[in-house]
Formats: sequence, structure tokens, C-alpha cells
Amino acid sequence: MTLVELQTFLAIMDTGSLVRASEALNVTQSTVTARLKSLEDEVGQTLIRRNKSGAALTAAGERLLRYADTISNLWQQARQEVSLPNGLRSVCNIAAEPGMVAGPVRRFMERIDQDHPDVGVSLWSGSRADVAGWLSSGKADLAFTYSSTVSSRQSQIELAPENLILVSTAPDGPMRFDPGYVFVEMGTECGRLHAMAYADAATARISFGDPHLGRDHILRHGGSAYLPGDMVKEDILAHDLFQIANAPTFHRRRYLTINEDAKSAWPWFDECVAGELTGTPV
Repeated sequence: MTLVELQTFLAIMDTGSLVRASEALNVTQSTVTARLKSLEDEVGQTLIRRNKSGAALTAAGERLLRYADTISNLWQQARQEVSLPNGLRSVCNIAAEPGMVAGPVRRFMERIDQDHPDVGVSLWSGSRADVAGWLSSGKADLAFTYSSTVSSRQSQIELAPENLILVSTAPDGPMRFDPGYVFVEMGTECGRLHAMAYADAATARISFGDPHLGRDHILRHGGSAYLPGDMVKEDILAHDLFQIANAPTFHRRRYLTINEDAKSAWPWFDECVAGELTGTPV
């Protein structure tokens, strides 16, 4: 089994067919077929079934997929570490849910940049499932999330909570019954509190699962939304958005989960995260 065979297997699944995988890898279709056959011969199982619509995983292929993705991610990370330019001694690979990037992630990265110039930083932003997968596979060394789930060989720190505030593009925007109100998904607990606070309000016509999309929408079209205070701080200072006075504020828990194997090589970690433990959210 070779890395190129595993990467070809992953390319087939990413693109949905052997033809598109050959285009993505810039090789012939016969090369893709040969690599797949070699991999199947070695594991002794059929991994992919071809059909009219493309390619589909067999049960054995499903089992291999998780390991193939992990091996590929670890190889990319190892290659990144080995090829570090002069002056860098390590890389901190960060994963984060979208709402976390403007606040604790930015501050954490700034601390590393200012105080530890010999440490490189990589950041991936994705869904809760994406972040959990990157962390468990080793692609990410640590993750900023709204979930408190911890696996073996991981530890977790609860950060200062996130303030969700009601902002509007109009300085005198209404607290209730705004026809331009956009609902932004903010987790089960905050969603429950929001429903209680606005029990008499109609369902928003437009909703988003990503706070960045909600922010961009109201800045472009006008309206109001509950958004993370960290995210809209600069918009408020620039008078592009206005915090609605007397509107309820919701607090969302935030966590930093760390792969212990990575942390053991970081003498700077506790110092960099201290600000997040003691800082006050916007």
C-alpha cells in the first residue's frame, strides 16, 4: 500500500468518479484504475463499485476511508513540519467553528505571532463535524468549538463565554418585530433562550447557520440579527452596525480542546492561552 494509492482512492471519493479523479490528479484514467486495483489487491477487498452515476464505496471502502483520510492528513502535516523554513521550529494547526474565528482564535494567533515568531500557524474553519474529524485524525492540534466533547489523549479548557448581541444596520432599529430580522443559528441552549425572549415574534423569513453569512447579509441588504460581539466589534466602531439598546444578550459557552501529544512540545502554550481564560468577551 502506497501513499499515492490512498490519495488516488480519496480523489475518487472526492470527485465521485474515476474519470474526474484522473483529471484532478492530472493522470490518465488507466493510471487511476491501476492504482485502485493495486490497493484492492493488497487489502483483499473491493473498495469501490462503479455505476452509471460514478463511483460508490463498498462496506470495506467505508472502513478504509477513515484511515486513508487520517494517513493522508498526517503525511501532509509531517511534510509541512519537515519543510519548515529557517527560523521556524514548529507549526500549530488550529481548527475552529466559524463563529470562533473573529474572537478567541484571532487573539490566540496574535499572541503566537507577537511573542513566538519561531512558531508557524495554520487555520482551518469548518462545521462541528469537520472540526471534530480534523482533531481526531491529528490534522489539527487544537480546536476552538462550542462543543464540550473530549476524546482520549485530549484535554479541554472552557474559555470566556461568547456574548451574542442584537445589532442592526439602522441606529434606531426596533428590538422586536423588525421585518428585516435575520435568524442566525447559535446552538441549542441559546436558541431556547431566544425563543423564550421572543415568544411573541414571528419566525424569521431568512435564517443562516453561519454567523458570517448572517452578518454579510444584513450589511448588504439591511436588517438586524443576533451576532457574536467579537465579530461585529469593528462594524459597531465604524457605525456600519448598531447595538440595539435594552435587547437581551445571550451567552454561549466556548471551549478549547487540545491534543495532548502536540501540547507536550509547546512550552509557550499556557502563556498564550492565559488571555483567553481571563479575558472578558465583547
